[in-house]
Amino acid sequence: MSARTSRISIYLLALPYALVFLLFFVVPLVLVVVVSFWDYTEYSIIPDFIGTNYSDIFRGCVARLPELCTAFATYVSTLKYVFLSWFITLILGFGVAYYLAFCVSSLTMQITLFLLCTIPFWTSNVIRMISWIPLLGRGGLVNQFLMNIGLVDEPVDWLLYSGFSVTLAFVHLYTLFMVVPIFNSMMRIERSVLEAAYDAGANGWQVLWNVVVPLCKPGIAIGSIFVITIVMGDFITIGVMGGQQIASIGKIINVEMSYLQFPSAAANAVILLAITLMIIVAMSRIVDIRREL
Repeated sequence: MSARTSRISIYLLALPYALVFLLFFVVPLVLVVVVSFWDYTEYSIIPDFIGTNYSDIFRGCVARLPELCTAFATYVSTLKYVFLSWFITLILGFGVAYYLAFCVSSLTMQITLFLLCTIPFWTSNVIRMISWIPLLGRGGLVNQFLMNIGLVDEPVDWLLYSGFSVTLAFVHLYTLFMVVPIFNSMMRIERSVLEAAYDAGANGWQVLWNVVVPLCKPGIAIGSIFVITIVMGDFITIGVMGGQQIASIGKIINVEMSYLQFPSAAANAVILLAITLMIIVAMSRIVDIRREL
């Protein structure tokens, strides 16, 4: 077979995947960008090319400095929960993956424990979120326990419908997205490398920081991308666990779509996508993610 024929065969094999990628990712993304420049009224969408949908989002922000306008404050709030969720899931996910990879020697036990981690994913996200309400509410089990042991005199309000409950729900929902790629990276580490580090006089923390963590960077980057991209646009979790009191860009986009303000929603979506892409590009420049793929 000639090189030209081989190249054509490769292109033909990739064609179905390219078409799927084009139809279900590129075309919708282009339409969102196009609609973000359209005009709209209360009853209709007007094809046009204007920039007011973007300028309206941050209108008045400069005049209110050093205070944050509503748009900036909402973006900051979204990024705050993204960072908190990413950091906590990274710590928990790395710990769980490390235990499964290096502390459990039996392959059968590794598979069993890994499947136990996936059990919460057998139910929907909404059910898993609602399950926290009987635990964290004013009359919930946690408040009853705290009052029974005399730690508090009255129910604690910040456990539910607060930033704490939103972060807790994000960690509960998305830690597994961090565990899987990190565990995959750890399983690729040759045990002889760890033994060589110990033989060279390194202690446990030195081996962890200087050997395990650098070799797990691709898995950490992939898990971080999963968590960041999901949390960035999540509005259901913030709505349910925040009691509809905490602002996020996802909620703003959802509200604008419910009022048929599609150009304005598209503009917010483009800005949110741009921020997410900048984070992903920064991670890909720090870590070679292709090593893990």
